[in-house]
Amino acid sequence: MPITEFLERNAREHPDDVALVEVNPEHAERGESWREFSLVEPSAERIAYRREITWIDFDLRANRFANLLLANGIGRGDKVAILLMNCLEWLPIYFGVLKAGALAVPLNYRYTAEEIRYCLDLSDASLLVFGPEFRERVETIKDNIPKVKKLFYVGATCPCYAQNYFQFISYCSSRNPGIALTDDDDAAIYFSSGTTGFPKAILHRHRSLTHAALCEQAHHSQTRDDCFLCMPPLYHTGAKMHWFGSLVSCSPAILLRGVSPKWILETVSREHVTIVWLLVPWAQDLLDAIDRGDVSLDDYHLDQWRLMHIGAQPVPPSLIKRWMEKFPHHQYDTNYGLSESIGPGCVHLGVENIDKVGAIGKAGFGWKTRIIDEHGNDVVPGEVGELAVSGPGVMTCYYHDEAATNDVLHGEWLYTGDMARQDEDGFIYLVDRKKDVIITGGENLYPVQIEDFLRSCEWVKDVAVIGRAHHRLGEIASAIVELKPGATCTEQDIMDFCSALPRYKRPREIIFDVVPRNPTGKIEKPKLREKYGAVELGAQQIEAE
Repeated sequence: MPITEFLERNAREHPDDVALVEVNPEHAERGESWREFSLVEPSAERIAYRREITWIDFDLRANRFANLLLANGIGRGDKVAILLMNCLEWLPIYFGVLKAGALAVPLNYRYTAEEIRYCLDLSDASLLVFGPEFRERVETIKDNIPKVKKLFYVGATCPCYAQNYFQFISYCSSRNPGIALTDDDDAAIYFSSGTTGFPKAILHRHRSLTHAALCEQAHHSQTRDDCFLCMPPLYHTGAKMHWFGSLVSCSPAILLRGVSPKWILETVSREHVTIVWLLVPWAQDLLDAIDRGDVSLDDYHLDQWRLMHIGAQPVPPSLIKRWMEKFPHHQYDTNYGLSESIGPGCVHLGVENIDKVGAIGKAGFGWKTRIIDEHGNDVVPGEVGELAVSGPGVMTCYYHDEAATNDVLHGEWLYTGDMARQDEDGFIYLVDRKKDVIITGGENLYPVQIEDFLRSCEWVKDVAVIGRAHHRLGEIASAIVELKPGATCTEQDIMDFCSALPRYKRPREIIFDVVPRNPTGKIEKPKLREKYGAVELGAQQIEAE
């Protein structure tokens, strides 16, 4: 059934239960109270620290936006782009788009003006909903997006070239528009990370969204007694699909606009959060803050917190070991997925498999997996190959890109581009991205293995290993190392630490720098490759080795 039916069921059966809460620590620092008021239109003079809506509020607002779209000629098959920071309006707008029979097109809030223009054009978006953080970027391109017929602004002071969302929605009917939807109808276009240039448009049907919801609830057993803390951006499949578990279970979720260790713990404590999804850098920061004494767990009510799950990139086993030392009563899960397979869940570890930390797990609820060679044949257990997945959440296609679609869709199977191996118990371990494999002197190096090792070093906060072109060896492994605050060590210290690795796996050079990550926590290696380019210095030393 379409995902919208879960929302309508919750509004019908539990109308007065809290559905969503927005917590904004930035405003709390100004002295505003924890529970100031419920949902109202934001104003320039008074912005709430904490806002909330019930399930009936959520559904009625989605209906109003659907009717607003229909009144503006936006309906079945049309595309509506959403360019908002996480906020209480985000999800009602998303569901309003679906209820109108249109396709939701979430946009990355880090996109430049030109990337926004490109994605609007590629997706054939007819309408753009944007927030105050994006006024300057939208103003730059507003005269060069001919397919976009309407601009709606979600904010206090509406620019003259857009229409005020709050003003117009207040005049719209809250009655369900009654647009018939099926699982086979197109529902959304998401964008790839764009690590090889401009992003690709990923088309999904309603079946994908519904399966993501059922998969998440099956994996983490959400009930009405749970409360989910959501911090990653809602434009990404990861955050939204994890929230879908709350939608299925009719349980509240907290949208925290901030990721500092203090406010994660404060929000878990005050809002009685039971489930937290973290990215690797945030988990690392929280553990480091505890070790430094910046926060004390004794200051918070955390007994109800039952599950921490993590994903979006390979998870160092050393990080989970540290986490379980600090939070020994937590369940832990790792989730693997990609936007082409509707976010997390096509592979997951399972809370009962803590002894397999380091693996991403087995095929998730309703999914199948294979590990294949370059000819599409299954490899033997223990051998490295490309991970392929099949299930109801596989994308329909890359929109307007048949060639790219044919590269990754082979019958029912989606080729992920991730290199992996499977152990004798059937658990899958990520080795690296296919395009990130480093070939040095004829040997294949998998950066993730080196990165996991280096993250166990007491001085290292984060690390990225990239291949740098070398005239004799083809490539060498270069480790970009970000040190913990206050840590002091030399390149030779890191090299000495790496002496425990097999010689061919040791990085050939150490570069101290900040490791860039995107909003979903993935290392932005293209930026590092562009920044550091080919090896020019130290070639004689490298050749001598």
